[in-house]
Amino acid sequence: MEELTLDLLLKNIQSTEDPVRANARDSAGAVGAKAVGPLARIAAGGELEIARAAQRAIQNIVYHAGRPGAEDEAKAVAVELLKLLGDSQPLQLRRDVLWMTWQIAGEEAVAPVAALLDHAELGEDARMALERLPGDQATAALQAALAKAGDAAKPALAHSLRVRGVETPGVPDLRLKPTKKTSVQPVGR
Repeated sequence: MEELTLDLLLKNIQSTEDPVRANARDSAGAVGAKAVGPLARIAAGGELEIARAAQRAIQNIVYHAGRPGAEDEAKAVAVELLKLLGDSQPLQLRRDVLWMTWQIAGEEAVAPVAALLDHAELGEDARMALERLPGDQATAALQAALAKAGDAAKPALAHSLRVRGVETPGVPDLRLKPTKKTSVQPVGR
């Protein structure tokens, strides 16, 4: 079987033959970080099934680079993912990239992800990514966002901080607030 090079991956991912495209998608992990940008261009502009295969190929690269002992590969892939968070990419691709980022990136991702907290359509995805990114910088970014957030955004940011083990007094936990009228009384009253 022919080794999957970047050129062959890009050719096969755009194939009209489903098995060829699927094999390229499933084997993309070994091609690594250098394939992320070109695959993103295909994912952003290709025919639906080709675009979907390209996006899943990127996800497979993330999974492959995230394996134990591949820290250098993971960092290289994370760098390429962060390049895709800019305004030049389609919204759904940016959303997918945010979710991939927390799976593989470290503190280098905090600033680019935090910059999207105020984005009307990506803010929640950015918050969720920060909730899962490792390190104190992600916690600090969430705390800074909570300090300047409006009342509507505070409960979600407080939830992310609580998930990270940070107390957030003064911000109600919406999980404890009934969404329907109920006769159930809290325990201890």
